[in-house]
Amino acid sequence: MTDHPPLESPLIAILAGEDSGDQLGADLIAALRQRYPQARFVGIGGARMQREGFESWYDIRELSLFGFSEVIRHLPRLLRLRKVLLARLLEERPAVVVGIDAPDFNLGVEQRLKQAGVLTVHYVSPSVWAWREQRAQKIGRSASRVLCLFPMEPAIYAKHGVDARFVGHPLADRFALVSDRVGARELLQLPQQAPVLAVLPGSRLSEVSRLGRAFIEAANRVAAAVPGLRVVIPAANPQVRARLGELLADRPQDETAPLLLDGHAHEAILAADVVLLASGTATLEAMLAKRPMVVGYRVAPLSYRIALALKMLKTDIYALPNILARACGLGDGLLVPELMQDDCTADKLAAATLALFKDSERRGAIVAAFEQLHQALRGGLEGHAGDRAAAAIAELIDAQRRDG
Repeated sequence: MTDHPPLESPLIAILAGEDSGDQLGADLIAALRQRYPQARFVGIGGARMQREGFESWYDIRELSLFGFSEVIRHLPRLLRLRKVLLARLLEERPAVVVGIDAPDFNLGVEQRLKQAGVLTVHYVSPSVWAWREQRAQKIGRSASRVLCLFPMEPAIYAKHGVDARFVGHPLADRFALVSDRVGARELLQLPQQAPVLAVLPGSRLSEVSRLGRAFIEAANRVAAAVPGLRVVIPAANPQVRARLGELLADRPQDETAPLLLDGHAHEAILAADVVLLASGTATLEAMLAKRPMVVGYRVAPLSYRIALALKMLKTDIYALPNILARACGLGDGLLVPELMQDDCTADKLAAATLALFKDSERRGAIVAAFEQLHQALRGGLEGHAGDRAAAAIAELIDAQRRDG
């Protein structure tokens, strides 16, 4: 077992899953390095983290799983990885281990390390407001401190005696309070005066396979009812673009045909008057861009059946803007339409989207609410989310070192 490195040069382990975790990890490393210039950062991370001097022991794609069925299918590999990773972390004895998201993997690792006396932090709270709230107790057994992106989360943890801090959402720092529609349309070569619909049926191939046909058919129906409508569809990667191209193959290729983009999801959202999108982080981006939206989603049938059978859902709303609006006291109804599982059909998606295009007063009310929610996600806190997360972690490291 190695000795602790000096306080000025701690060993800090970070375990990140997904592209979003890589970005959070990179911001966190940059902020922690301001406090510990000689720190060594190790664990699981991606290219952004590595550009900040991170030593990645394993590829970040090892943890890029989604849903019960994917986790079950990859369980043997994940168990092997966890065993080897735990042994290495217990040998290295980092000053702190920070698990970023990927709760199915990270919480188990964190719990074992915490039991062994290693300081642990979980960054990005699982959705305790949507799933069984009792999970907060389990998370507390895994993490010495939970860093929350949403303002309603610490109060839930407090009921279970868990130390949780609201550090703000990094996306709230990256979006201006007034977004640049004109610049986005110039970049995408879209007419400034035309009505624009952005369509985002997911960033994963599995999501696009489940949702793409219904979303594109809904967009076709809206286009038939809104004169001059321009439809933009950003593709997250080449595989998703190929699948979307197949779904669009029978559309006439004239100037009104949907514009299929390589990436540029951010610009597509900014350019739009209304966004039709899959439930997930993109709904938060559309909210911060102040764009009225319709949200739809269908999970894999096995995942849905398991969730229903185990009575895991504790919420009747699913889209992040609606959850945040309720938590921030903006009413108990739905701020934006959400159509989930069996309701996620082309007919219903089209009707909800068309209703937004036809009701400018409602769009204005949604934008005003989004402005309030943007401010709430910043929390009136100083600095950026990465700085605040680093401060909360450094506080734990320094306290443990002082206490011996």
